[in-house]
Amino acid sequence: MAGKREEARDERRGVVISDGWPGYNLDLFTYPQHYYGDLNHVLIPHGVIMDRTEKLAKDIMNDIGCCDIMVLCMLKGSYKFCVDLVENLKNISRNSDTFVSMKVDFIRPKSYKNDQSLDDMQISGGDDFSELAGKNVLIVEDIVGSGRTMKSLLGKIEKYKPNMIKVASLLVKRSPGSDGFQPDCKTMDM
Repeated sequence: MAGKREEARDERRGVVISDGWPGYNLDLFTYPQHYYGDLNHVLIPHGVIMDRTEKLAKDIMNDIGCCDIMVLCMLKGSYKFCVDLVENLKNISRNSDTFVSMKVDFIRPKSYKNDQSLDDMQISGGDDFSELAGKNVLIVEDIVGSGRTMKSLLGKIEKYKPNMIKVASLLVKRSPGSDGFQPDCKTMDM
């Protein structure tokens, strides 16, 4: 099963942003003029995100090895992170002895309707989950909050018996409603 319980943290915990972190002063960065007056600080600099994404790709390649990867990008928020992660994975593959093939598909899980939790999560996209049988699956998520959506999605995907499922997340949000789900790899804890 993908993901880890919160107690099972390891060296891949990622950058941890503490609750009281005030962020960086805006004078340290350049940013588009249309944001002037709207920003108070920079919480996570772009370079840190890009560096952590590259490290995440290296960790994923070490875990998966020379196996082909089926990437499932969770829309809409994960798109940019997924593109950056896949590009890093491709660069690592190109510069290694063995080529790793990657196919990317897009899914959009829906577990809420009008702020009400749905009994059964609906998934749009993802041509046919039966194609995941025997494959190495990498689910790319932007933010893991409570973990309930991811656990439900994993339950649906595991029915098709993929060889391996890994979950990569840009951010993991500390929240009181969390069920303790932790992705296999992440860039940051907030």
